[in-house]
Amino acid sequence: DSPLRAFENELGVQAPLGFWDPIGYTSDGSVENFKRRRQTELKHGRISMLATMGYITPEITGKFPGYLSPAADLKFEDIPNGLAAISKVPGAGWVQIVLYALFCESTGGFGYNSDGQRSDPGNCGWRPPLLATDDADLRRKRLNAELANGRLAMMAIIGMFFQDGLTGSAW
Repeated sequence: DSPLRAFENELGVQAPLGFWDPIGYTSDGSVENFKRRRQTELKHGRISMLATMGYITPEITGKFPGYLSPAADLKFEDIPNGLAAISKVPGAGWVQIVLYALFCESTGGFGYNSDGQRSDPGNCGWRPPLLATDDADLRRKRLNAELANGRLAMMAIIGMFFQDGLTGSAW
């Protein structure tokens, strides 16, 4: 009877909470809005997983050898980890980062799913080896795991940002 029941069997509804919408975003029962938000959650989760690994990896593995900016005599190892890196990357580097992000955002996943991924959220046309499957149940399980990991990564990266901002270190 509730509009929320329309979403109880959707991807990402997981135990122990089931369908959880404490703010009431889905109270209008709009399937279109729900799909857009789920697609956005998937995208933000993927970005957060990459960001979390990007925050951790240089601490564990070290940094690339060589120069980030030969003209400025700036080596990769000269760039600190975490938020301190923001002030050290040259302006031209930030322009490249912003332009690449705009390209990715404007092409909607490099041009795949021209309908804005409403027909198949998260499918960017690339079938990663060892992960891609034609088994519907296995695909659903993996997509649920990706949503759960993305949710965790969103919390992790914001936690790292706060800790780094307060203490100067994400650890």
